[in-house]
Amino acid sequence: MEFEIFKNRISKLKKMPLPGEAAHRKLAPMLRIQELSQINMAERNPQQAGVMAVFYPGSDRNTQLALILRTAYEGVHSRQVGFPGGRLEKSDRDLKETALRETEEEIGIPRDHIQVIKKLTKLYIPPSNFWVQPYLGLVENNPRMIPQESEVEKILEVSLFDFLDDKNLISENLTTSYAKNIQVPAYKLNGYVVWGATGMMLSEIREMLLKIQ
Repeated sequence: MEFEIFKNRISKLKKMPLPGEAAHRKLAPMLRIQELSQINMAERNPQQAGVMAVFYPGSDRNTQLALILRTAYEGVHSRQVGFPGGRLEKSDRDLKETALRETEEEIGIPRDHIQVIKKLTKLYIPPSNFWVQPYLGLVENNPRMIPQESEVEKILEVSLFDFLDDKNLISENLTTSYAKNIQVPAYKLNGYVVWGATGMMLSEIREMLLKIQ
């Protein structure tokens, strides 16, 4: 979709109700659904984080979405695809500021270039014990993105067309640092399998975007 058309339609999302957990569950691994039913959130005392789903015009003026491939590290999300974002810092006024700050740090888009369109449904991530607040943002010009070397191995520029294409909804057998041979619903985007919390957040975004096509 041409970005100018997308930009004109995206304002409809502001008044649209969030699909919420119903959309999340469409991309939720069965292991996660079972785990959440047994979790006592008060005992876990999760950390807070904010992430940003940034849409912008590519060099051809068609709409793109920025995702990141995280670097290899000693942690449960090593080399996984996700949104730019991170943990709430004491200096952040709120989680929206966290998401904007981390997006600037991780992929180089200045926070004042991002128009935050909508606050999405918060999501708990059991393996890392984070409550994650996602936001949907818009950048009006093709941004010069620079990956933060310590955190980001690669920036993935995903076309809106590919994101909304049903052919890129898949089921994949995966082995992770905390589970072996699990069958998960996922997206295949730019050659990468995108699943788990990122897939669940994308599911909510996709459901809303399909309504404004």
